[in-house]
Amino acid sequence: MTCAACSTRLERVLGRVEGVERALVSLAAERADIRYDPARVTPQALEAAIVKAGFAPDPARSGEDEDLDRAETERAARTRHDLRLLVLSALLTLPLMLDMGLEMAGGHAIVPPWVQLILAALVQFGIGGRFYFGAWASLRGGSGNMDVLVVLGTSAAFGLSAYRVLNGEAHHGTLYFEGSAAVVTLVLLGKALENHARHSAAGAIRALMRLKPATARVERDGIEIEIPATLVGIGETVLIRPGERVPVDGTIRAGDSTLDESLVTGESLPVGRSVGDTVVAGSVNGEGLLRVAATHVGTESTIGRIIRLVRGAQASKAPVQALVDRVSAIFVPVVVALALATFLGWWGWADDSTTGFVAAVSVLVVACPCALGLATPAGLMVGTGLAARHGILIKDAEALERAHQVKAIAFDKTGTLTEGHPALAVIRAADGDRTALLRLIASAQQGSEHPLGRAMVAAAATEGVALEPVSAFRALPGRGLTAQVAERMVVIGSRRLMAESGIDVTVLAGEAEAEEALGHTLMWVAAEGILIGFVSLADPIRPNAAAAVAALKRMGLVPAMLTGDSPRAAQAVARQLGIDRVCAGILPEDKVTELARLKSEFGVVAMVGDGINDAPALAAADIGIAMGGGSDAAMQAAGLTLMRSDPALLPQALAISRATARKIRQNLAWAFAYNLIALPAAAAGLLSPAIAGAAMALSSVSVVSNALLLKRWKPSSQTSLLAWTGSTSGL
Repeated sequence: MTCAACSTRLERVLGRVEGVERALVSLAAERADIRYDPARVTPQALEAAIVKAGFAPDPARSGEDEDLDRAETERAARTRHDLRLLVLSALLTLPLMLDMGLEMAGGHAIVPPWVQLILAALVQFGIGGRFYFGAWASLRGGSGNMDVLVVLGTSAAFGLSAYRVLNGEAHHGTLYFEGSAAVVTLVLLGKALENHARHSAAGAIRALMRLKPATARVERDGIEIEIPATLVGIGETVLIRPGERVPVDGTIRAGDSTLDESLVTGESLPVGRSVGDTVVAGSVNGEGLLRVAATHVGTESTIGRIIRLVRGAQASKAPVQALVDRVSAIFVPVVVALALATFLGWWGWADDSTTGFVAAVSVLVVACPCALGLATPAGLMVGTGLAARHGILIKDAEALERAHQVKAIAFDKTGTLTEGHPALAVIRAADGDRTALLRLIASAQQGSEHPLGRAMVAAAATEGVALEPVSAFRALPGRGLTAQVAERMVVIGSRRLMAESGIDVTVLAGEAEAEEALGHTLMWVAAEGILIGFVSLADPIRPNAAAAVAALKRMGLVPAMLTGDSPRAAQAVARQLGIDRVCAGILPEDKVTELARLKSEFGVVAMVGDGINDAPALAAADIGIAMGGGSDAAMQAAGLTLMRSDPALLPQALAISRATARKIRQNLAWAFAYNLIALPAAAAGLLSPAIAGAAMALSSVSVVSNALLLKRWKPSSQTSLLAWTGSTSGL
């Protein structure tokens, strides 16, 4: 494809094929994503439609078996071939430009007309033959593209000049061979620069694909063998040596190590992993030997899903692209009509057919639908790739478009702003023996499956407290438990259970109420009918949550909390985080109602959550943001996914979306402004064909180059992040 008209035409052609539900064609990625009914149309029929439209389809391989080395080799070969043609074209064009150069320097010389004809013909039909093939294929498909404009402009200049040479009318100032040859050469130069820039823009997806090793070592029948990573079976044991990249998602069966997950999740520091922990494909093993049970392989692994999401986002179209598509659909015929009107205007009104001819050629050459077509997809390619490298997945262009417009952001509490599991906060022993109380309560609950019980056992293990044997364990649903620990009958549970057991808690009531005011959960402990203390458990707030909320508020966003937890617990967390708007004790469906209220008050609203019960709210929000440690249902409903359960990624995600949106708008503004200025200037005779060709070639290069400036974006620290995002608030 050479311009936006090509991608728009391909979408139209594919969309007319029976059985095709949707076709998205990306000029920047040179990729078509087609959703179709396999019962009504085959991939072969789709390829035939693409061929009929004048293009050569290359079926994309799936992420796990794509041969990047082969693709790079083929691209390098094409680049070398194009570079040789460019150099040859420049060498053949230079003699034709000699007269113009000497005239500007005050001298005079002219290459013999017959020599000019031969040199220009070699450039026009030999090196520039690709434009004729492209133009013919486009016209045969029922529309025009950039090749049509180049062919019309250069053929007109070459044809008139050749006619004058063959009829002996050639003299100084009547030949335009240098214009036709210079345009071909400059367009080739522009395409070479554009292709290089587009290759650089697509670097993020290639980097992601290179994360997955091609092979894996598995244990089969006690023997270690090496097989393709895509052939690893679910549940098979994969061996990962120190320094090797993890080939599959899995759970550690044996060994412990640290893993570098920076290229997958954006986590800058290595993370410790041991038996029972999960590992993700693409991360790098540290110093330990790991035996991992495979849980997801190939395209279903974490890195496979990331690649699929990023590619889907890059192929999608932002709402603003609809205008570009409408313009590109009529661009070529409008430009041809303008060129014809230019010639007739100069000839009829100014009686100057020569100037009119040159101006008409310049109009055809200077018009550039490429810049329009690349403006949005180039920005998307770089922006989504940049986000993926920082652990932020953008589902599609619409999500990106909405993310930078967010005015209010609603949070689920548990698992989003907090860790999602209880942890010991305070131990208060009536006799002051904290360790004895911890030993007693942890011993009583060492067989419990309740989250509060597991939290106590974990706290004892952390502090190195040895547990005593337990017997006669009895759970009392909704109230607590009873058990016998070291010959002592223990009662653990709520204030209600203490009252039912006739145990007086007055002595510690004041301290207990202070803990409850913080939103903590209390477990009272009595032994042999006597109160011996209580423990307070809390769902710890995530370390970066407060800084993230503060950063979002400085960005001008209004934070809110929507949670099913108790109002007291919700208010306690909200106070610590600086969130003023809290709606607690609500059901999942009530969150949708609250979101509608926020929308009516503020406009565009984002919802951040991690659980299955958050999926309705994530889907109902203008933009849903899922935490990476959450459920698949939440991630599926969200427009953005944070690969780490770290609220600090939220300001970064919005900063990237703002920066990307600004680049897209800058590109579109430049593309439209270029054509609005260049076309009238060419029609007025202010641009020669050579200068028009140079301007057209560089316009698309400037769009992609501007998008590539996004690569300079770096996440700021939590304290200085908004100093950067504030400078982009005009997005």
